[in-house]
Amino acid sequence: MPIDWARPWLQPLAAVGRAVAARADAGAAVADALNAQGAPMQGPCAVPRFVGQQALPKGEAYERFIHVTGTVPTRDNRHDFFNGLVWLHYPRTKRLLNQWQARAIAQQGVGAVRGPLRDAATLFDENGAVLFAPAALCEALRERAWRRLFVELRPLWAQATLLLFGHALMEQLIQPRKSLTAHVYCADAAIDSIADADAWLAGALDEQAFAAKPFNPLQVLGVPGWWAGNEDFCFYDDPLVFRSRRPVQAPQQSA
Repeated sequence: MPIDWARPWLQPLAAVGRAVAARADAGAAVADALNAQGAPMQGPCAVPRFVGQQALPKGEAYERFIHVTGTVPTRDNRHDFFNGLVWLHYPRTKRLLNQWQARAIAQQGVGAVRGPLRDAATLFDENGAVLFAPAALCEALRERAWRRLFVELRPLWAQATLLLFGHALMEQLIQPRKSLTAHVYCADAAIDSIADADAWLAGALDEQAFAAKPFNPLQVLGVPGWWAGNEDFCFYDDPLVFRSRRPVQAPQQSA
């Protein structure tokens, strides 16, 4: 299925994405198409080399393999294509998440259930986004005050930048659906580019705090300017999509 690079959520990746997709569409393996783009940085922040999925030994943990070899096993599908694009644009943050994953695997092994840190890192890696925005927007998002976030404070979105990070979310958005929801990390910072965002995330994310999943759900198609349908404010009156925060129940006192 073709990718519409004009979509607002893909525009930050569009220049590189179009070039990589063109190579893959012409017959190159996705790993080779990504490698041909070249690493934009050197040293510890360099983009790793991409290799075919067959390079990953049977039974080897994916994240450990990346950490040990400095290579990323890549299949010829949209999911791994978008994962590669995120590596190209956010190498610092991706390496940080991989380091956390590899350390947790070394300490705990690979079990049926991931620990809190690996679970949070995987969730953000697959479905995450980061919102650089005025505090009022972040507060409304945390409270899930949707009308305030998207209608009353709508002018403030001109000062906000939402960047998708999760490659599974990007893949799903090839066919946009109203219910598609990102797990958003709110950032108290201003950025001018993806490189700035990558540097900020890699420097600001705290391992212990991240394990607590400091994310907020945000319906991507509700973002002003990202979907024509949300110009009609009735778009947000859908309780199956824009759900209110569940009230916190007070602990019961024993008699």
